[in-house]
Amino acid sequence: MTPSEQWHRYLPTTVVGSYSVPEWLERLKTEYYQRRISAQHLAEIHEVAIKAAVKDQERAGIDIVSDGELRRDNDIDYFLARIPGVHIAQRGKSDYYDYYEAEVTSPLPEDDKSSLGLAADFDFTRQLTDRPVKFSFTGPFSLSRRIADTAYTDPADLIRALARRLNMEARFLAGAGATLLQIDEPFLAGYPEQAGLAVEAVNIVTDGIPVTWALHVCYGNRYARPSWEGHYDFLFPAVLDAHVDQLVLEFARKGLEDLRLIKEYSWRSAVGLGVIDVKSATVESPELVAARIRRGLEYVAPGRLMINPDCGLRHLAPEVARRKLRAMVAGAAIVRSELGLDAAATDPDPEPSARGAPGAPGAPDTAVFALDTVLAAHTTINPPASGDNDSSGASHG
Repeated sequence: MTPSEQWHRYLPTTVVGSYSVPEWLERLKTEYYQRRISAQHLAEIHEVAIKAAVKDQERAGIDIVSDGELRRDNDIDYFLARIPGVHIAQRGKSDYYDYYEAEVTSPLPEDDKSSLGLAADFDFTRQLTDRPVKFSFTGPFSLSRRIADTAYTDPADLIRALARRLNMEARFLAGAGATLLQIDEPFLAGYPEQAGLAVEAVNIVTDGIPVTWALHVCYGNRYARPSWEGHYDFLFPAVLDAHVDQLVLEFARKGLEDLRLIKEYSWRSAVGLGVIDVKSATVESPELVAARIRRGLEYVAPGRLMINPDCGLRHLAPEVARRKLRAMVAGAAIVRSELGLDAAATDPDPEPSARGAPGAPGAPDTAVFALDTVLAAHTTINPPASGDNDSSGASHG
C-alpha cells in the first residue's frame, strides 16, 4: 500500500500530542532526576518508548501520528530548560512530572541562534514512520505562566520574547521537513482576559514559517483533571486574528454546545474536533464517536474537519489509550462510509477553503489548512526498513 493510500483525506484522525506514559517510564524518569541513571540511558529509554508509541498509533489506524511527547516531563519544563536566558536553579525533582522553578532576571538574548533541539526530535520520529507527523510545542503564553519574571516591566514583553524564540525554532523544524506544527496553549483558559495577547504571540511564532499551523486550546489536563472550567466564548472573536490553519478544541468531556461558536463567528479554517474524553478511563464506542462527528459536521464541512481526542493521552493507561484510539478511528470510518468519502473522493466542501477567505474578519489572505499539502510532503519518504520501528523492547504494561 502506498503512503497516499494509507490515510484519509476527509475526516482524518490524529492525536493532540502526548501519548500514554507507561508506569515503567514514569519510574525511570524519576530515577533520572534522583541521579540513579544517566542522561544517556534515559535518552535511549525515550527512543524505545517513542518507537512503541508510534507503532501503537499506526496499528490503531491513526492517519497523522506524533512522538507522544514522551521525552517531555510535562508541558513546560522541556522547553524552559532549553531556552537561553531562562534560569533554573534546581533541576532535581522528587517526581519527574513536577514543574521546575524557573526565572528570568534579564531580557532573553535575541542574538542566540542555537536550536532548542526540537528539530532533532522531529527528525527521529519522521524516520520511524511513513505517515505524516504532527509536532507540537507549548506556546509562549503558557510558558510564561511558569516563569518568575523580574526582567520585563511589561509581562507581555516576556511573552513576545518567548514567541520570537519559538519562531526561530519553528524555522529549524520546517527546515527538518516538518509540515504540521501545533502550538499548545493549555494555560490560556485560566486567563481568558488575555486571549488577545496570546493570539498576538501565536502570530509571532507562526510568522514566515510556511507550514500548516494548528492551535490547541484546552482547559488543562493535570493528572487527568481539568485545571479550569468554562466555555470557549473567551477565545472569540480574538482567535479570528490568529494566523493558524486549524483550531483544535476539546468537546467530548465538555459537550458539543460550544460548536455554535464556529458558526456564530464564521470560523473559516479547519477544526480539530475532540471526540475522545482523555480524563475518563471509559472507552467510547465507535457509535458514540460517530455521533459526535456527525454533530461536528453540522458546523464544519468534512473537508475542514479533523478527528482527535480532547487533549493528550498522557494520563490514560496504555491499553485504555489504545482502545480509545481504535474506537476513534472506527467512528470516523463509520461517518466517512455514510458520506461516501474516501481518499480519492471529490471535495464535497462547497465553502472556500481559504484561511478566513479574503475580507473575513481578521483573516489573512493566505491558504488554509491543506491536508493534501501535509500528505504530499510525505509521499516521497521511504518507509522504515523492516525492524527499524520494532517496539518489542518496550512494554506498555
